[in-house]
Amino acid sequence: MDDLTIKKDVEAELAWEPSLNAASIGVAVKDGIVTLTGRVTAYAEKMAAARAATRVTGVKAVANEIEIGLLPADQRPDEEVARSVANALA
Repeated sequence: MDDLTIKKDVEAELAWEPSLNAASIGVAVKDGIVTLTGRVTAYAEKMAAARAATRVTGVKAVANEIEIGLLPADQRPDEEVARSVANALA
């Protein structure tokens, strides 16, 4: 299989994986080796992405470079977090 076909198949497999948000994951393929990049909110999502990629025919190896942390849309300023903590403790 050529790299472009593998890339499309991995992206499709990620899109079908219900335990992760495929839109936040980038896929690159060179010589059958898949590199996953991006950011997810949990370690389980990172591992689910790697498992999904390995299920694709033609994938020789997976380099999982996905970072774990809050997505930009989920980040809040420190002041807002402090206010929420103070309200919860009150």
